Amino acid sequence: MSTPDGHPDQPGTSGSRWAELGEILVIIPTYNEAENLEPIVGRLRAAVPEAHVLIADDNSPDGTGELADKLAAGDDHVHVLHRQGKEGLGAAYIAGFRWGLEHGYGVLVEHDADGSHQPEQLDRLLDALRDADLVLGSRYVRGGAVENWPKSREILSRGGNIYTRIALGIPLRDATGGYRAFRRETLEGLGLDQVASAGYCFQVDLAWRALKAGFRVVEVPITFVERERGKSKMSQAIVLEAMARVGRWGLAHRAQQVKGLFGAAGKG
Repeated sequence: MSTPDGHPDQPGTSGSRWAELGEILVIIPTYNEAENLEPIVGRLRAAVPEAHVLIADDNSPDGTGELADKLAAGDDHVHVLHRQGKEGLGAAYIAGFRWGLEHGYGVLVEHDADGSHQPEQLDRLLDALRDADLVLGSRYVRGGAVENWPKSREILSRGGNIYTRIALGIPLRDATGGYRAFRRETLEGLGLDQVASAGYCFQVDLAWRALKAGFRVVEVPITFVERERGKSKMSQAIVLEAMARVGRWGLAHRAQQVKGLFGAAGKG
């Protein structure tokens, strides 16, 4: 059943292997991903046929939005959210989350458009979500892997995650990864209105918020594969800026903890 604009109206869950979780929405943010979009959507639809896909396009000049519309016209499980322009990964995901929550989905999944996330591994995240509130696809737990990255890129990523773990005092091995599945209740409890991070540290922000809110966050191994087509939006400058922000969060958190200790001691 759909609304007049083609959106699902309280999607059903009958026949799904994960019916108890609610209907599944996989959100794919895009900007100039015309080469990659059709293959990745096709793989997703084959891997988890009951899942819906929302393509959140940031007004791509290469025709990605028009291609998304064609895919949606031929498949009632594919939907498109056209955005005004390029505002960053975090803003695209927030818009996608809001769309999914408004349209009744019980599970909302983050998924890259470029083939770095393997749709065939989505079932791992969904299975784990039965006993969790947020599941992270992790490159750096046992069984996880990275393929076709230069060693310098892997060192930067691993180092960034170690730094994040120490700065924020969190147990996660891969807080920066972008393949993850949320229960709707988790997203509703994270205070999305207060999420200002838009780039690389957006993933850290949401994972940390989930932990602080008391949600159960688990990691499952995935294989991350470097894109074969198109140009990556990631750069060393983006990563370093994100790590600076994480450092500021960590210092503020430690200061708050110390203040709390002194306050408790004063009352005693």
